Amino acid sequence: MTDKQSVQAYTDAWTQSIESISELLAALPTDAWNRATECPGWSVRDVVSHIIGVESELLGDPRPIHALPRDLRHVTNEFTRYMELPVDKRRCWTPVEITSELEYTVIRRSRALRNAKHEPEDLVRFPGGPLARDVPYATLLRLRAFDVWVHEQDLRRALRTPGNLDSPAALVTRDWLIETLPKQVAKRAGAPIGTTVAFDVAGALPFHRTVRIGPDGRGTVDDSVVLAPEVRLSMDWQTFVRLCCGRVRPETAIVDVIGDQELGTRVLAHLASTP
Repeated sequence: MTDKQSVQAYTDAWTQSIESISELLAALPTDAWNRATECPGWSVRDVVSHIIGVESELLGDPRPIHALPRDLRHVTNEFTRYMELPVDKRRCWTPVEITSELEYTVIRRSRALRNAKHEPEDLVRFPGGPLARDVPYATLLRLRAFDVWVHEQDLRRALRTPGNLDSPAALVTRDWLIETLPKQVAKRAGAPIGTTVAFDVAGALPFHRTVRIGPDGRGTVDDSVVLAPEVRLSMDWQTFVRLCCGRVRPETAIVDVIGDQELGTRVLAHLASTP
């Protein structure tokens, strides 16, 4: 795809996922809004509020004025504090108020995306408080498709309503997470030079990838098949996503580790690439 085609693909993926969230919430019973998700400290209501908060900030809306409680145990640093503020602000809102704001935010954001004049490589601000940075416009859209889909799956698991595991945004997520594997295996897990780590992922989006640690200690990833890697990690697609997004503890995830058990355990412990 060209850069402009990528921008449209990321926009379409974000649109499909965030509209799916709206549909999922439309007939949700009131008590389901308080159901816990795998995001530490966040309920269904909180995840939706987070999505609204980020998209509103991208629209240029001012940050809410709100005093954050001091006893939120899942708020551990300045970044999580930054993300928590618009979430806590909406904790007393009714489901109708939240769904109405989500729908209005999606309408506004969709219009802004349609009217955007940015080139794919133009630098734009990615919100995140202490982690805010300038990124290419195409990267911003890619990250939003990724983030919204991951949270869509948080909601679906909490509500026991599976779906969209192979949607356009799921494909964006797969490719993004695969790109993080060399860093996670080489730098964070400390795999030795010359090591090969194979990932066999089954399910809705099956794939095979091999991470190789080169002479310089850096990792690369490709789709070649290695007959005897130092370790082979086999799991399903949802487990891979949950591990990479910090939604499940490695010791409780269902993963088949073949080969070097110590290295496999270390890699699984360092797969998480998102807060």
